[in-house]
Amino acid sequence: MLTVRIPLLAVLLLVAGSASATIFGSVSGLIHDPQHRPVQGAQATLRSTTSDWNKSAASDNSGEFHFDSVPLGNYRITVELAGFATQAQDLTLTSGRDARLHFSLTIAQTKETIEVRDTATTVNPESSTTQSVISRQQIASTPGADQTNSLAMITDYVPGAYMVHDQLHIRGGHQVSWLLDGVPVPNTSIASNVGPQFDPKDIDYLEVQRGGYSAEYGDRTYGVFNVVTRSGFERNRQAELVTSYGNFNNTNDQISFGDHTERFAYYGSLSGYRTDLGLETPVPRIVNDQAAGLSGFGSIIFNKTPTDQLRLTTSVRGDHYQVPIDPASSNILHDVENERDDFVNFSWLHTAANGVLITVSPFYHFNRAHYSGSPEDAIRSEYDRGSNFIGGVTTLGVRRGRHNFHAGFQVFGERDNQLYSVVDNSGAGGNVAPQRTIPWANVEAVFLQDQFKATRWLTLNGGLRLTHYGGPVSENAADPRIGAAIQIPRLNWVLRAFYGRYYQAPPLDTVTSPALNSDQSFLPLHGERAEQREFGLTIPLHAWTFDIANFRTGARNFFDHDVLGDSDVFFPLTIAHARIRGWEGSVNSPIIAGRAKF
Repeated sequence: MLTVRIPLLAVLLLVAGSASATIFGSVSGLIHDPQHRPVQGAQATLRSTTSDWNKSAASDNSGEFHFDSVPLGNYRITVELAGFATQAQDLTLTSGRDARLHFSLTIAQTKETIEVRDTATTVNPESSTTQSVISRQQIASTPGADQTNSLAMITDYVPGAYMVHDQLHIRGGHQVSWLLDGVPVPNTSIASNVGPQFDPKDIDYLEVQRGGYSAEYGDRTYGVFNVVTRSGFERNRQAELVTSYGNFNNTNDQISFGDHTERFAYYGSLSGYRTDLGLETPVPRIVNDQAAGLSGFGSIIFNKTPTDQLRLTTSVRGDHYQVPIDPASSNILHDVENERDDFVNFSWLHTAANGVLITVSPFYHFNRAHYSGSPEDAIRSEYDRGSNFIGGVTTLGVRRGRHNFHAGFQVFGERDNQLYSVVDNSGAGGNVAPQRTIPWANVEAVFLQDQFKATRWLTLNGGLRLTHYGGPVSENAADPRIGAAIQIPRLNWVLRAFYGRYYQAPPLDTVTSPALNSDQSFLPLHGERAEQREFGLTIPLHAWTFDIANFRTGARNFFDHDVLGDSDVFFPLTIAHARIRGWEGSVNSPIIAGRAKF
Protein backbone atom coordinates (compact mmCIF):
# COMPACT_ATOMS: atom_id res chain seq x y z
CA MET A 1 0.00 0.00 0.00
CA LEU A 2 2.87 2.38 0.73
CA THR A 3 4.37 1.77 -2.73
CA VAL A 4 1.12 2.93 -4.31
CA ARG A 5 0.63 6.11 -2.32
CA ILE A 6 4.08 7.67 -2.64
CA PRO A 7 4.20 7.69 -6.48
CA LEU A 8 0.63 8.98 -6.55
CA LEU A 9 1.56 11.78 -4.15
CA ALA A 10 4.60 12.74 -6.23
CA VAL A 11 2.56 12.95 -9.43
CA LEU A 12 -0.19 14.98 -7.81
CA LEU A 13 2.26 17.48 -6.32
CA LEU A 14 3.74 18.07 -9.77
CA VAL A 15 0.51 18.57 -11.69
CA ALA A 16 -1.90 20.07 -9.17
CA GLY A 17 -2.73 23.76 -8.90
CA SER A 18 -4.67 26.15 -6.55
CA ALA A 19 -5.23 29.64 -5.18
CA SER A 20 -2.68 31.82 -3.59
CA ALA A 21 -1.03 30.27 -0.54
CA THR A 22 -3.40 30.73 2.30
CA ILE A 23 -1.52 33.32 4.36
CA PHE A 24 -1.14 35.63 1.38
CA GLY A 25 -3.21 38.38 -0.12
CA SER A 26 -2.57 41.22 -2.53
CA VAL A 27 -2.74 45.01 -2.39
CA SER A 28 -3.55 47.29 -5.31
CA GLY A 29 -4.17 51.00 -5.52
CA LEU A 30 -5.22 53.87 -7.76
CA ILE A 31 -3.53 57.27 -7.55
CA HIS A 32 -4.93 60.46 -9.10
CA ASP A 33 -4.25 64.19 -8.86
CA PRO A 34 -6.64 66.99 -7.75
CA GLN A 35 -8.19 66.99 -11.26
CA HIS A 36 -8.83 63.22 -10.97
CA ARG A 37 -6.25 62.40 -13.62
CA PRO A 38 -4.16 59.24 -13.10
CA VAL A 39 -0.69 59.88 -11.71
CA GLN A 40 2.22 58.00 -13.24
CA GLY A 41 5.54 57.46 -11.45
CA ALA A 42 4.33 57.93 -7.87
CA GLN A 43 6.28 55.79 -5.38
CA ALA A 44 4.05 53.43 -3.36
CA THR A 45 5.63 51.68 -0.37
CA LEU A 46 3.99 48.86 1.57
CA ARG A 47 5.56 48.35 4.99
CA SER A 48 4.69 45.99 7.86
CA THR A 49 3.90 47.77 11.12
CA THR A 50 5.50 44.96 13.16
CA SER A 51 8.72 44.22 11.24
CA ASP A 52 11.10 45.49 8.55
CA TRP A 53 9.25 43.66 5.76
CA ASN A 54 8.45 46.06 2.90
CA LYS A 55 7.83 46.34 -0.84
CA SER A 56 7.89 49.29 -3.23
CA ALA A 57 6.38 49.92 -6.65
CA ALA A 58 5.81 52.85 -9.01
CA SER A 59 2.37 53.64 -10.41
CA ASP A 60 1.88 52.97 -14.13
CA ASN A 61 0.34 55.24 -16.76
CA SER A 62 -3.11 54.34 -15.42
CA GLY A 63 -2.11 55.51 -11.94
CA GLU A 64 -2.23 51.95 -10.60
CA PHE A 65 0.17 49.91 -8.48
CA HIS A 66 0.02 46.34 -7.25
CA PHE A 67 1.72 44.12 -4.66
CA ASP A 68 1.42 40.31 -4.83
CA SER A 69 2.33 37.66 -2.23
CA VAL A 70 1.73 39.86 0.81
CA PRO A 71 1.42 37.90 4.11
CA LEU A 72 -1.66 38.67 6.19
CA GLY A 73 -1.17 41.28 8.90
CA ASN A 74 -1.11 45.03 9.56
CA TYR A 75 0.53 47.38 7.07
CA ARG A 76 1.03 51.04 6.23
CA ILE A 77 0.99 52.15 2.59
CA THR A 78 2.59 55.49 1.71
CA VAL A 79 2.45 57.29 -1.64
CA GLU A 80 5.09 59.91 -2.50
CA LEU A 81 5.59 62.20 -5.49
CA ALA A 82 7.51 65.45 -5.78
CA GLY A 83 5.22 68.47 -5.51
CA PHE A 84 2.44 66.54 -3.74
CA ALA A 85 1.79 65.86 -0.07
CA THR A 86 2.77 62.35 1.03
CA GLN A 87 -0.29 60.22 1.79
CA ALA A 88 -0.51 57.16 4.06
CA GLN A 89 -3.16 54.55 4.79
CA ASP A 90 -3.19 51.73 7.33
CA LEU A 91 -4.41 48.32 6.20
CA THR A 92 -5.33 45.04 7.87
CA LEU A 93 -4.86 42.34 5.23
CA THR A 94 -6.50 38.92 5.56
CA SER A 95 -5.62 35.79 3.61
CA GLY A 96 -6.87 35.62 0.04
CA ARG A 97 -7.95 39.27 -0.01
CA ASP A 98 -7.19 41.64 -2.89
CA ALA A 99 -7.31 44.96 -1.04
CA ARG A 100 -8.01 47.93 -3.33
CA LEU A 101 -7.00 51.40 -2.12
CA HIS A 102 -7.56 54.89 -3.45
CA PHE A 103 -5.20 57.86 -3.09
CA SER A 104 -6.22 61.39 -4.09
CA LEU A 105 -3.06 63.53 -4.05
CA THR A 106 -3.08 67.18 -3.04
CA ILE A 107 -0.57 69.92 -3.75
CA ALA A 108 2.03 70.11 -0.97
CA GLN A 109 2.00 73.35 1.02
CA THR A 110 4.82 72.29 3.33
CA LYS A 111 6.57 69.00 4.00
CA GLU A 112 3.60 67.05 5.29
CA THR A 113 2.07 63.60 5.42
CA ILE A 114 -1.68 63.19 5.16
CA GLU A 115 -3.21 60.12 6.80
CA VAL A 116 -6.24 58.83 4.94
CA ARG A 117 -8.72 56.80 6.96
CA ASP A 118 -10.73 54.38 4.87
CA THR A 119 -13.03 51.78 6.39
CA ALA A 120 -12.08 49.38 3.58
CA THR A 121 -8.58 49.15 5.07
CA THR A 122 -9.83 47.67 8.36
CA VAL A 123 -12.94 45.84 7.11
CA ASN A 124 -12.92 43.48 4.15
CA PRO A 125 -15.97 44.58 2.11
CA GLU A 126 -15.65 41.64 -0.29
CA SER A 127 -15.56 38.66 2.07
CA SER A 128 -18.45 36.49 3.25
CA THR A 129 -16.20 34.88 5.89
CA THR A 130 -16.54 35.62 9.61
CA GLN A 131 -13.00 36.08 10.89
CA SER A 132 -10.68 37.69 13.42
CA VAL A 133 -6.99 38.60 13.23
CA ILE A 134 -4.89 38.50 16.42
CA SER A 135 -1.45 40.12 16.38
CA ARG A 136 1.76 39.34 18.23
CA GLN A 137 1.35 42.60 20.17
CA GLN A 138 -2.10 41.53 21.39
CA ILE A 139 -0.77 38.14 22.47
CA ALA A 140 2.15 39.72 24.34
CA SER A 141 -0.04 42.28 26.13
CA THR A 142 -2.81 39.87 27.19
CA PRO A 143 -2.20 38.27 30.61
CA GLY A 144 -1.44 34.57 30.19
CA ALA A 145 -1.88 34.54 26.41
CA ASP A 146 1.82 33.99 25.68
CA GLN A 147 2.15 31.02 28.04
CA THR A 148 3.55 27.98 26.23
CA ASN A 149 0.64 25.77 27.27
CA SER A 150 -2.12 28.37 26.79
CA LEU A 151 -4.85 28.98 24.21
CA ALA A 152 -5.97 32.25 25.81
CA MET A 153 -5.03 34.06 22.60
CA ILE A 154 -8.08 32.34 21.10
CA THR A 155 -10.53 32.20 24.01
CA ASP A 156 -9.87 35.87 24.91
CA TYR A 157 -10.34 37.26 21.39
CA VAL A 158 -12.62 34.91 19.44
CA PRO A 159 -16.40 34.91 20.06
CA GLY A 160 -17.80 31.47 20.84
CA ALA A 161 -14.40 29.95 21.76
CA TYR A 162 -14.03 28.16 25.10
CA MET A 163 -12.21 25.30 26.81
CA VAL A 164 -13.99 22.17 28.10
CA HIS A 165 -12.06 19.18 29.58
CA ASP A 166 -8.87 20.74 28.17
CA GLN A 167 -10.23 20.73 24.61
CA LEU A 168 -10.74 23.87 22.53
CA HIS A 169 -14.32 24.31 21.36
CA ILE A 170 -15.71 26.94 19.02
CA ARG A 171 -19.32 27.36 17.94
CA GLY A 172 -20.27 24.16 19.74
CA GLY A 173 -17.71 21.81 18.18
CA HIS A 174 -14.05 20.94 18.51
CA GLN A 175 -13.36 19.89 14.92
CA VAL A 176 -10.99 22.66 13.83
CA SER A 177 -8.23 23.04 11.24
CA TRP A 178 -4.74 24.37 11.89
CA LEU A 179 -2.57 25.83 9.15
CA LEU A 180 1.03 26.96 9.56
CA ASP A 181 2.05 29.71 7.15
CA GLY A 182 -0.87 28.62 5.00
CA VAL A 183 0.13 24.93 4.94
CA PRO A 184 -2.30 22.44 6.58
CA VAL A 185 -1.27 20.50 9.68
CA PRO A 186 -3.53 17.44 9.24
CA ASN A 187 -4.80 15.40 12.17
CA THR A 188 -7.89 13.19 11.97
CA SER A 189 -7.83 12.14 15.64
CA ILE A 190 -10.57 13.44 17.92
CA ALA A 191 -9.85 14.54 21.52
CA SER A 192 -6.77 12.39 22.02
CA ASN A 193 -4.41 15.35 22.58
CA VAL A 194 -4.75 17.95 25.33
CA GLY A 195 -1.59 19.97 24.66
CA PRO A 196 -1.43 22.87 22.16
CA GLN A 197 0.66 22.36 19.03
CA PHE A 198 2.26 25.83 18.90
CA ASP A 199 3.94 28.17 21.35
CA PRO A 200 2.11 31.54 21.18
CA LYS A 201 5.44 33.37 21.44
CA ASP A 202 6.38 32.01 17.99
CA ILE A 203 3.29 33.51 16.35
CA ASP A 204 3.32 36.80 14.43
CA TYR A 205 -0.37 36.79 13.50
CA LEU A 206 -3.24 34.37 14.01
CA GLU A 207 -6.15 34.54 11.61
CA VAL A 208 -9.27 32.79 12.94
CA GLN A 209 -12.10 31.94 10.56
CA ARG A 210 -15.23 30.66 12.23
CA GLY A 211 -17.77 30.54 9.42
CA GLY A 212 -18.35 31.19 5.74
CA TYR A 213 -15.20 29.40 4.56
CA SER A 214 -14.12 29.42 0.96
CA ALA A 215 -13.65 26.10 -0.84
CA GLU A 216 -9.92 26.31 -0.07
CA TYR A 217 -10.65 25.54 3.59
CA GLY A 218 -12.65 22.42 3.39
CA ASP A 219 -12.61 19.77 6.05
CA ARG A 220 -13.42 21.28 9.45
CA THR A 221 -16.71 23.02 10.20
CA TYR A 222 -16.16 24.90 13.44
CA GLY A 223 -12.95 26.87 13.07
CA VAL A 224 -9.89 27.46 10.88
CA PHE A 225 -6.74 28.75 12.63
CA ASN A 226 -4.18 30.14 10.20
CA VAL A 227 -0.87 30.81 11.97
CA VAL A 228 1.65 33.26 10.52
CA THR A 229 4.91 32.43 12.26
CA ARG A 230 7.72 34.73 13.35
CA SER A 231 10.04 35.14 10.38
CA GLY A 232 13.10 37.10 11.55
CA PHE A 233 12.14 40.28 9.70
CA GLU A 234 11.35 41.74 13.13
CA ARG A 235 14.92 41.05 14.36
CA ASN A 236 18.33 42.56 13.56
CA ARG A 237 20.88 40.03 14.82
CA GLN A 238 18.96 39.97 18.07
CA ALA A 239 18.25 37.33 20.68
CA GLU A 240 15.62 37.46 23.40
CA LEU A 241 15.36 35.58 26.69
CA VAL A 242 11.96 35.31 28.40
CA THR A 243 11.69 33.74 31.84
CA SER A 244 9.04 33.86 34.53
CA TYR A 245 7.92 32.22 37.75
CA GLY A 246 4.43 32.36 39.24
CA ASN A 247 1.72 30.67 41.24
CA PHE A 248 1.62 26.86 41.28
CA ASN A 249 5.37 26.86 40.57
CA ASN A 250 4.62 27.90 37.02
CA THR A 251 7.52 28.73 34.71
CA ASN A 252 7.39 29.97 31.13
CA ASP A 253 10.83 30.24 29.53
CA GLN A 254 12.04 30.82 25.99
CA ILE A 255 15.20 31.87 24.19
CA SER A 256 14.77 33.06 20.60
CA PHE A 257 16.96 34.61 17.95
CA GLY A 258 16.58 35.99 14.44
CA ASP A 259 17.98 38.20 11.73
CA HIS A 260 17.28 39.26 8.17
CA THR A 261 18.63 40.84 5.02
CA GLU A 262 16.63 42.03 2.03
CA ARG A 263 16.50 38.48 0.63
CA PHE A 264 16.94 36.18 3.63
CA ALA A 265 15.42 35.88 7.11
CA TYR A 266 15.58 33.30 9.87
CA TYR A 267 14.03 32.82 13.30
CA GLY A 268 14.51 30.08 15.90
CA SER A 269 13.41 29.43 19.46
CA LEU A 270 13.71 26.92 22.29
CA SER A 271 10.95 26.89 24.93
CA GLY A 272 10.28 25.08 28.19
CA TYR A 273 7.65 25.19 30.93
CA ARG A 274 6.48 23.40 34.06
CA THR A 275 3.53 23.88 36.39
CA ASP A 276 1.66 22.26 39.27
CA LEU A 277 -1.64 23.19 37.59
CA GLY A 278 -1.64 21.50 34.21
CA LEU A 279 -5.00 20.00 33.28
CA GLU A 280 -8.53 20.88 34.35
CA THR A 281 -9.18 19.45 37.83
CA PRO A 282 -12.34 17.50 38.79
CA VAL A 283 -12.58 19.31 42.15
CA PRO A 284 -11.26 22.65 43.49
CA ARG A 285 -8.39 20.95 45.30
CA ILE A 286 -5.35 20.43 43.05
CA VAL A 287 -3.83 16.96 43.39
CA ASN A 288 -1.53 15.11 40.95
CA ASP A 289 -1.66 17.83 38.28
CA GLN A 290 1.91 18.62 37.25
CA ALA A 291 2.80 19.36 33.63
CA ALA A 292 6.04 20.08 31.81
CA GLY A 293 7.23 20.39 28.24
CA LEU A 294 9.98 21.35 25.81
CA SER A 295 9.70 22.62 22.25
CA GLY A 296 11.83 23.98 19.44
CA PHE A 297 10.81 26.02 16.41
CA GLY A 298 12.58 27.28 13.29
CA SER A 299 11.67 29.36 10.23
CA ILE A 300 13.71 30.28 7.12
CA ILE A 301 12.63 32.55 4.26
CA PHE A 302 14.76 33.03 1.16
CA ASN A 303 13.82 35.23 -1.79
CA LYS A 304 15.77 33.47 -4.53
CA THR A 305 14.61 35.95 -7.16
CA PRO A 306 12.09 38.81 -7.11
CA THR A 307 9.48 36.28 -8.28
CA ASP A 308 10.53 33.16 -6.33
CA GLN A 309 10.38 32.66 -2.57
CA LEU A 310 11.36 29.57 -0.55
CA ARG A 311 9.98 29.03 2.97
CA LEU A 312 10.85 26.29 5.48
CA THR A 313 9.11 25.87 8.82
CA THR A 314 9.75 23.12 11.37
CA SER A 315 8.85 22.38 14.98
CA VAL A 316 9.30 19.65 17.58
CA ARG A 317 7.39 19.53 20.85
CA GLY A 318 6.93 17.15 23.78
CA ASP A 319 4.55 17.47 26.75
CA HIS A 320 4.11 15.46 29.95
CA TYR A 321 0.90 15.69 32.01
CA GLN A 322 -0.19 14.12 35.25
CA VAL A 323 -3.91 13.38 35.25
CA PRO A 324 -5.53 15.24 38.19
CA ILE A 325 -7.59 13.28 40.69
CA ASP A 326 -10.34 13.73 43.25
CA PRO A 327 -8.76 12.73 46.60
CA ALA A 328 -12.22 11.80 47.94
CA SER A 329 -12.85 9.31 45.14
CA SER A 330 -12.80 5.59 45.85
CA ASN A 331 -10.75 5.04 42.69
CA ILE A 332 -7.48 6.95 43.07
CA LEU A 333 -5.66 7.06 39.75
CA HIS A 334 -2.06 8.13 39.16
CA ASP A 335 -2.14 8.28 35.39
CA VAL A 336 0.00 10.30 33.00
CA GLU A 337 -0.33 11.58 29.44
CA ASN A 338 2.74 11.98 27.23
CA GLU A 339 2.40 13.78 23.91
CA ARG A 340 4.63 14.53 20.91
CA ASP A 341 4.00 16.78 17.95
CA ASP A 342 6.53 17.32 15.14
CA PHE A 343 6.07 18.89 11.75
CA VAL A 344 8.01 20.28 8.82
CA ASN A 345 6.67 22.07 5.78
CA PHE A 346 8.30 23.65 2.77
CA SER A 347 6.80 26.13 0.31
CA TRP A 348 7.87 27.44 -3.05
CA LEU A 349 6.03 30.57 -4.17
CA HIS A 350 6.34 31.78 -7.74
CA THR A 351 4.80 35.05 -8.86
CA ALA A 352 4.18 34.96 -12.59
CA ALA A 353 3.12 37.82 -14.83
CA ASN A 354 -0.25 39.55 -14.58
CA GLY A 355 -1.18 38.60 -11.03
CA VAL A 356 -0.63 34.82 -11.20
CA LEU A 357 0.73 33.12 -8.07
CA ILE A 358 1.80 29.45 -7.94
CA THR A 359 2.57 27.65 -4.69
CA VAL A 360 3.85 24.12 -4.02
CA SER A 361 3.91 23.02 -0.35
CA PRO A 362 4.88 19.47 0.72
CA PHE A 363 4.46 18.71 4.43
CA TYR A 364 5.06 16.05 7.08
CA HIS A 365 3.36 15.81 10.49
CA PHE A 366 3.82 13.36 13.35
CA ASN A 367 1.48 13.34 16.34
CA ARG A 368 1.48 11.03 19.34
CA ALA A 369 -0.66 10.68 22.46
CA HIS A 370 0.24 8.06 25.07
CA TYR A 371 -2.05 7.70 28.08
CA SER A 372 -0.57 5.35 30.69
CA GLY A 373 -2.17 4.16 33.91
CA SER A 374 -0.41 3.34 37.16
CA PRO A 375 -0.05 -0.36 38.12
CA GLU A 376 -1.71 0.58 41.43
CA ASP A 377 -4.90 1.83 39.76
CA ALA A 378 -8.11 -0.09 40.36
CA ILE A 379 -8.67 0.27 36.64
CA ARG A 380 -5.44 0.53 34.69
CA SER A 381 -5.87 1.80 31.16
CA GLU A 382 -3.46 2.49 28.33
CA TYR A 383 -3.95 4.24 25.04
CA ASP A 384 -0.97 4.78 22.75
CA ARG A 385 -1.46 6.32 19.32
CA GLY A 386 1.16 7.53 16.85
CA SER A 387 0.09 9.10 13.56
CA ASN A 388 2.24 9.94 10.54
CA PHE A 389 0.96 12.28 7.84
CA ILE A 390 2.74 13.06 4.57
CA GLY A 391 1.33 15.04 1.70
CA GLY A 392 1.20 18.39 0.02
CA VAL A 393 -0.90 21.16 -1.41
CA THR A 394 -0.25 22.90 -4.71
CA THR A 395 -2.01 26.15 -5.45
CA LEU A 396 -2.64 28.60 -8.29
CA GLY A 397 -4.20 32.05 -7.98
CA VAL A 398 -5.25 34.22 -10.90
CA ARG A 399 -6.46 37.81 -10.68
CA ARG A 400 -8.15 39.13 -13.81
CA GLY A 401 -10.30 42.26 -13.90
CA ARG A 402 -13.19 41.80 -11.48
CA HIS A 403 -12.33 38.13 -10.86
CA ASN A 404 -10.09 36.74 -8.12
CA PHE A 405 -9.93 33.03 -9.02
CA HIS A 406 -8.46 30.26 -6.89
CA ALA A 407 -8.13 26.56 -7.63
CA GLY A 408 -6.11 23.78 -6.12
CA PHE A 409 -5.39 20.24 -5.03
CA GLN A 410 -4.47 18.77 -1.64
CA VAL A 411 -3.46 15.19 -0.88
CA PHE A 412 -2.08 13.37 2.13
CA GLY A 413 -1.64 9.84 3.39
CA GLU A 414 -1.96 8.80 7.04
CA ARG A 415 -0.55 5.80 8.88
CA ASP A 416 -1.62 5.16 12.48
CA ASN A 417 -0.24 2.78 15.08
CA GLN A 418 -2.72 2.45 17.95
CA LEU A 419 -2.82 0.34 21.11
CA TYR A 420 -5.74 0.11 23.56
CA SER A 421 -5.90 -1.93 26.75
CA VAL A 422 -7.71 -1.88 30.10
CA VAL A 423 -6.84 -4.02 33.14
CA ASP A 424 -9.51 -4.17 35.85
CA ASN A 425 -7.69 -4.93 39.10
CA SER A 426 -10.93 -4.75 41.08
CA GLY A 427 -12.06 -8.15 39.80
CA ALA A 428 -15.23 -6.76 38.21
CA GLY A 429 -14.27 -8.19 34.84
CA GLY A 430 -13.95 -4.94 32.93
CA ASN A 431 -10.79 -5.94 31.10
CA VAL A 432 -10.14 -4.94 27.51
CA ALA A 433 -7.47 -7.13 25.94
CA PRO A 434 -4.64 -5.26 24.20
CA GLN A 435 -5.75 -4.24 20.72
CA ARG A 436 -3.14 -3.00 18.26
CA THR A 437 -4.20 -1.67 14.90
CA ILE A 438 -2.09 -0.15 12.11
CA PRO A 439 -4.60 1.39 9.70
CA TRP A 440 -3.89 3.44 6.57
CA ALA A 441 -5.91 6.14 4.86
CA ASN A 442 -5.56 8.74 2.14
CA VAL A 443 -7.41 11.98 1.38
CA GLU A 444 -7.51 13.84 -1.94
CA ALA A 445 -9.35 17.12 -2.41
CA VAL A 446 -9.80 19.48 -5.36
CA PHE A 447 -11.22 22.96 -4.93
CA LEU A 448 -12.31 25.83 -7.18
CA GLN A 449 -13.15 29.29 -5.84
CA ASP A 450 -13.95 32.61 -7.49
CA GLN A 451 -14.60 36.06 -6.09
CA PHE A 452 -16.48 38.30 -8.52
CA LYS A 453 -16.78 42.04 -7.94
CA ALA A 454 -20.20 42.53 -9.55
CA THR A 455 -20.46 46.22 -8.63
CA ARG A 456 -18.64 48.64 -6.33
CA TRP A 457 -20.94 47.53 -3.50
CA LEU A 458 -21.66 43.85 -4.32
CA THR A 459 -19.20 40.95 -4.28
CA LEU A 460 -20.17 37.34 -5.03
CA ASN A 461 -18.14 34.41 -3.70
CA GLY A 462 -18.62 30.87 -4.96
CA GLY A 463 -16.73 27.62 -4.94
CA LEU A 464 -16.79 23.84 -4.95
CA ARG A 465 -14.67 21.33 -3.04
CA LEU A 466 -14.47 17.68 -4.14
CA THR A 467 -13.06 15.19 -1.62
CA HIS A 468 -12.23 11.48 -1.76
CA TYR A 469 -11.42 9.52 1.39
CA GLY A 470 -10.01 6.02 1.24
CA GLY A 471 -9.43 4.11 4.47
CA PRO A 472 -11.45 1.71 6.62
CA VAL A 473 -14.39 3.10 4.64
CA SER A 474 -14.42 4.78 1.25
CA GLU A 475 -16.34 8.04 0.82
CA ASN A 476 -16.75 10.91 -1.65
CA ALA A 477 -18.11 14.40 -1.09
CA ALA A 478 -19.01 17.38 -3.29
CA ASP A 479 -19.39 20.50 -1.16
CA PRO A 480 -20.60 23.81 -2.67
CA ARG A 481 -19.88 27.19 -1.04
CA ILE A 482 -21.90 30.30 -1.94
CA GLY A 483 -21.60 33.72 -0.34
CA ALA A 484 -22.19 37.41 -0.92
CA ALA A 485 -20.98 40.66 0.62
CA ILE A 486 -22.81 43.97 0.26
CA GLN A 487 -21.17 47.25 1.24
CA ILE A 488 -23.84 49.83 2.00
CA PRO A 489 -22.85 53.10 0.30
CA ARG A 490 -21.88 56.05 2.51
CA LEU A 491 -22.39 54.07 5.72
CA ASN A 492 -19.77 51.52 4.59
CA TRP A 493 -21.52 48.82 6.61
CA VAL A 494 -20.93 45.34 5.21
CA LEU A 495 -23.71 42.74 5.06
CA ARG A 496 -22.66 39.16 4.38
CA ALA A 497 -24.50 35.90 3.77
CA PHE A 498 -23.23 32.37 3.25
CA TYR A 499 -24.35 28.82 2.58
CA GLY A 500 -21.97 25.90 2.46
CA ARG A 501 -21.44 22.19 3.00
CA TYR A 502 -18.45 20.45 4.56
CA TYR A 503 -16.97 16.97 4.77
CA GLN A 504 -14.49 15.86 7.44
CA ALA A 505 -12.60 12.58 7.15
CA PRO A 506 -13.11 10.24 10.14
CA PRO A 507 -10.54 8.99 12.66
CA LEU A 508 -8.94 5.78 11.45
CA ASP A 509 -9.94 3.70 14.45
CA THR A 510 -11.75 3.67 17.77
CA VAL A 511 -12.17 1.30 20.70
CA THR A 512 -14.42 -1.72 20.16
CA SER A 513 -15.13 -4.02 23.07
CA PRO A 514 -18.09 -5.60 24.90
CA ALA A 515 -16.68 -3.94 28.03
CA LEU A 516 -17.84 -0.55 26.75
CA ASN A 517 -21.20 0.59 28.05
CA SER A 518 -21.92 2.90 25.13
CA ASP A 519 -23.90 2.08 22.01
CA GLN A 520 -21.50 1.04 19.23
CA SER A 521 -23.98 1.20 16.38
CA PHE A 522 -22.03 4.12 14.88
CA LEU A 523 -19.22 1.74 13.84
CA PRO A 524 -17.43 1.81 11.49
CA LEU A 525 -16.70 5.51 11.73
CA HIS A 526 -17.88 7.56 8.77
CA GLY A 527 -17.01 11.14 7.86
CA GLU A 528 -18.93 14.07 9.29
CA ARG A 529 -21.09 15.94 6.80
CA ALA A 530 -22.26 19.40 7.81
CA GLU A 531 -24.40 22.16 6.36
CA GLN A 532 -23.98 25.78 7.46
CA ARG A 533 -26.02 28.95 6.95
CA GLU A 534 -24.82 32.30 8.18
CA PHE A 535 -25.72 35.99 8.10
CA GLY A 536 -23.58 38.80 9.45
CA LEU A 537 -23.18 42.56 9.68
CA THR A 538 -19.96 44.53 10.19
CA ILE A 539 -20.21 48.18 11.25
CA PRO A 540 -17.09 50.36 11.08
CA LEU A 541 -17.48 53.51 13.17
CA HIS A 542 -14.48 55.82 13.12
CA ALA A 543 -11.69 53.49 14.27
CA TRP A 544 -14.07 51.05 15.98
CA THR A 545 -15.47 47.88 14.42
CA PHE A 546 -18.69 46.17 15.53
CA ASP A 547 -19.61 42.73 14.19
CA ILE A 548 -22.66 40.53 14.71
CA ALA A 549 -23.39 37.11 13.18
CA ASN A 550 -26.17 34.54 13.22
CA PHE A 551 -25.31 30.97 12.27
CA ARG A 552 -27.00 27.60 12.00
CA THR A 553 -25.09 24.34 11.55
CA GLY A 554 -26.60 20.91 10.97
CA ALA A 555 -24.38 17.81 11.00
CA ARG A 556 -24.69 14.11 10.25
CA ASN A 557 -22.21 11.76 11.93
CA PHE A 558 -21.22 14.57 14.30
CA PHE A 559 -17.80 13.76 15.75
CA ASP A 560 -17.63 13.58 19.53
CA HIS A 561 -15.93 11.41 22.13
CA ASP A 562 -16.74 9.29 25.18
CA VAL A 563 -14.78 8.07 28.18
CA LEU A 564 -13.53 4.51 28.44
CA GLY A 565 -15.06 3.42 31.76
CA ASP A 566 -13.38 5.34 34.61
CA SER A 567 -10.07 5.46 32.77
CA ASP A 568 -9.90 9.08 31.53
CA VAL A 569 -9.21 7.68 28.06
CA PHE A 570 -11.43 9.33 25.44
CA PHE A 571 -12.31 7.47 22.27
CA PRO A 572 -14.00 8.91 19.17
CA LEU A 573 -17.60 8.25 18.24
CA THR A 574 -20.22 9.80 15.99
CA ILE A 575 -23.67 11.14 16.82
CA ALA A 576 -26.29 10.59 14.13
CA HIS A 577 -27.51 14.19 13.99
CA ALA A 578 -26.58 17.48 15.63
CA ARG A 579 -27.96 20.99 15.25
CA ILE A 580 -26.19 24.10 16.52
CA ARG A 581 -27.64 27.60 16.33
CA GLY A 582 -26.36 30.81 17.80
CA TRP A 583 -25.65 34.52 17.76
CA GLU A 584 -22.25 36.08 18.36
CA GLY A 585 -20.90 39.59 18.49
CA SER A 586 -17.57 41.34 18.82
CA VAL A 587 -16.21 44.87 19.27
CA ASN A 588 -12.70 45.95 18.26
CA SER A 589 -11.41 49.28 19.48
CA PRO A 590 -8.56 51.51 18.36
CA ILE A 591 -5.62 52.09 20.66
CA ILE A 592 -6.94 54.29 23.45
CA ALA A 593 -4.63 56.80 25.15
CA GLY A 594 -1.73 55.17 23.35
CA ARG A 595 -1.99 52.04 25.48
CA ALA A 596 -5.34 50.26 25.84
CA LYS A 597 -7.05 48.24 23.12
CA PHE A 598 -9.86 45.70 23.26
